[in-house]
Amino acid sequence: MSFLSTIFGGKPPHNEYIEVLSPIDFKSQINGKSIQLIDVRTSKEYKSGHIKNAKNIDFFSRNFDLEFNKLSKEKPVYVYCRSGSRSRQTARKLSNMDFKKIYDLKGGILNY
Repeated sequence: MSFLSTIFGGKPPHNEYIEVLSPIDFKSQINGKSIQLIDVRTSKEYKSGHIKNAKNIDFFSRNFDLEFNKLSKEKPVYVYCRSGSRSRQTARKLSNMDFKKIYDLKGGILNY
C-alpha cells in the first residue's frame, strides 16, 4: 500500500525520512554547520560529555514531545544517544511527528 502511495504522489513511508549515518558521515554533516543536533540521553549522561552544540532532550522525559515540537520540522534533525537504541526509537517517533529528515548516529556516541 505504501508503495502505491509513493507512486501516486502520497506521503512517503515514514522510514524514508530516517537515515542512519556512520560516525564519519555524521561528523562531516554536523561540523561547522548550524543544525538541529539533539542528544537524547539523560541529563547526567549529557553532562558527562556530549557533541559540541548538541541540545539535550531526554528520551525518558515527559516533556520529550513538547521539546521536539519547538524545533523546525522542515529542517533536518540529527539525533544520537549512547549506543543507538534510544536515537533509533527517537527517529521513528520524530518521523511520526512529521519531521521531514532525520539523521541517526549509528552506534551512538560510543562509536563517535
